[in-house]
Amino acid sequence: MATVVDDVADAAAGHAAPAGGMPQLDVTNWPNQIFWLLVALVAIYLVLTRVALPRIGAVLAERRGTITNDLLAAEELKQKALDAEKAYNAALAKAREDAAKIVAEAKASIQADLDVATAKADAEIAARSAESERRIAEIRDNALASVTEVAKDTTGALVSALGGQADQAAVEAAVAERMKG
Repeated sequence: MATVVDDVADAAAGHAAPAGGMPQLDVTNWPNQIFWLLVALVAIYLVLTRVALPRIGAVLAERRGTITNDLLAAEELKQKALDAEKAYNAALAKAREDAAKIVAEAKASIQADLDVATAKADAEIAARSAESERRIAEIRDNALASVTEVAKDTTGALVSALGGQADQAAVEAAVAERMKG
């Protein structure tokens, strides 16, 4: 790069001042710029290969390991979930089986109680029916005896009313024969 002293010396010697423009585009400065460009590229290359890329590689490897571990853990959890589902289904089937047994036992117990109650009710009904039939027979016998007595009295009174003499034995025989059929 040109300094102020060089510019003053050039002016004193009668040289014209360099034309205004960008020094990067001046061809006389290119070898120097190419040298520093190569130095900067080598420095960037060394920094990238020695520092940045190993760190990036380590991060990528760590992520890859984490993803692999997470996939393995997910597969393991999936297997545990399938095992838990199988255990749940087995427990559910066992519970249904136990419930069916309990229902069957309850039905059997209720049926036994019902059979006992039915037998007791049947016995009670039979006893009441027998008692009722006895009473009905007694009432029928009493009614038949009453009807026979009334028929005898009525027959005797009719025979007397018609002017005849009622023989008690004949009236009883006539009433008994009529009562038979």
